[in-house]
Amino acid sequence: MAVNPQPKGRVPIATGLISKPHDVDLAQSLSPRQKAAIIVRLALSEGASLDLAALPEDLQTALAHQMGEMRRVSRSTMDSVVREFLAELDSLGLSFPTGLSNALSLMEGHLSDGATGRLRRQSAETTSTDPWLRIMSVPADALLSVLLEEGVEVCAVILSKLPAQLAAELLSKVPGNRARHLAYAVSLTGDVSPDTVRRIGVSVAEQLDNRPIKAFKIQPGERVGAILTSAPAALRDSLLKGLQEDDSQFAETVEKSILPFEHIKSKLAPRDVPAVVRLVDTQILITALAFARGQPKLDATAEFLLANLSQRMGQALREEAASRGKIKTKEGEEAMGKIVAVIRQLESNGELVLLQSED
Repeated sequence: MAVNPQPKGRVPIATGLISKPHDVDLAQSLSPRQKAAIIVRLALSEGASLDLAALPEDLQTALAHQMGEMRRVSRSTMDSVVREFLAELDSLGLSFPTGLSNALSLMEGHLSDGATGRLRRQSAETTSTDPWLRIMSVPADALLSVLLEEGVEVCAVILSKLPAQLAAELLSKVPGNRARHLAYAVSLTGDVSPDTVRRIGVSVAEQLDNRPIKAFKIQPGERVGAILTSAPAALRDSLLKGLQEDDSQFAETVEKSILPFEHIKSKLAPRDVPAVVRLVDTQILITALAFARGQPKLDATAEFLLANLSQRMGQALREEAASRGKIKTKEGEEAMGKIVAVIRQLESNGELVLLQSED
């Protein structure tokens, strides 16, 4: 193999074979970009999966050019570069996210809704930010509203960029005729340019981020349902009757959100009963069980709770409840309301999921 003659004591790093006697010195003289190329080449040769696409495109281009200029590097030079790289990793204390979008993702849930919305709009204006990462992070219902409002061609691009499972879920919620049109339009996206896809992504991300910030995250029907759940039965029935007369559709939504004590047996999974009981004061629980005795619907839920505890605990609570005298309605309903409140709290924390079936 012919090697071009070089001045004495100097060997080109990027174009020649580095000689061993000078490996350490030469490794120290490598530029950061050359060292990065060596690390990337080594990682790829070992089968590592590197998300180089996450880098800004100018850095991706520069890295590719550098790797195209490199030739062969001796093992000792490679070892020296790797040792330096590992030493830098060991000395690293903190690593901050690159760019506003990544910083916002890191701080998600720790900022106010107003600040989050403002920052997202600023992030959308940054050309280096991938808008599709933002689009994929929003709730499915928000994306569904876009699919119902945007043009078919734009929606076809959106569906093509989303993960297949999410796209299928959204498509299943779109009315039949439009769903068919969207599915067909996907077949026409073969020649869409990357620039067009990006511009559509920026537009959709801006549309999502410019939605008005809602004061209440829970829907009105669910909020009224939560209120009526804690209300006395007589008041709950009276208000539901009035709502039915004023707005039957809203009343139906409210009724579905109510969790009265008698529905616990059909809405709570048996495995979740011990977790609920652990968080309820024992005297509150005994009061509710005692109040339920002799009232078929309430007693059925009381027995459901007792049956899904340990035999010893269930029997002890049953005996305690039986020894209690007559419980006043107000006291009994307050006790049952506190049990329901615990269930609702566990549900909101994601620690249990209520069943959909109801007697």
